[in-house]
Amino acid sequence: MTAQGLIVFLVVGLIAGFLAGRILKGSGFGVLGNIIIGVIGAILGGVLFGLLGMNAGNILGEIIKATVGAILLIFLLSFVGGGSKKRR
Repeated sequence: MTAQGLIVFLVVGLIAGFLAGRILKGSGFGVLGNIIIGVIGAILGGVLFGLLGMNAGNILGEIIKATVGAILLIFLLSFVGGGSKKRR
C-alpha cells in the first residue's frame, strides 16, 4: 500500500467512525477512536459486502461500506459490553 493509499484509508476510517458514532450514540469517539472504529468497520464492511457480491466503485462507496461495517461493529460490541451491567 502506498503512502497516499494509507492516508485515504485512514481518512475513510475517520469519516466512517464519526458517522457511525453519530448515528448510534449521537457523538463521535474522538479522532483516534473514530479511526480505529472506522478502520475495523471498513474491514468488516468489506467482508460483508463481498459476501453479498457488492463492490464500492468510488470513495463515497468506500465511506458507505466502512460506515455500515462500523455501525455493525458498534452494534455487536454493545451486546458484549451491555450484558455485563448488574441489575438491582
